[in-house]
Amino acid sequence: MNYAFLIMGDYSPLRDRASMAGESVRMIGVSGLEEACRVAGELAAEEIDCIELCGAFGEKGARKVIEAAGGKIPVGYV
Repeated sequence: MNYAFLIMGDYSPLRDRASMAGESVRMIGVSGLEEACRVAGELAAEEIDCIELCGAFGEKGARKVIEAAGGKIPVGYV
């Protein structure tokens, strides 16, 4: 299984990322919802199995990320 956790704040997904267990577990920082949606689409294309979102996204943000991932993978939020 491959997982990603997206955190929102003063981050850049190019600079602010970490991996564990090779690339199986990833933490990626994004600056806002638009960027998170772009990253979610990329992760879905890479066949990630699950995306978890930090609490900053809320329900509305989570719905947008789910749409951006094409509804292909589970997306959870705190």
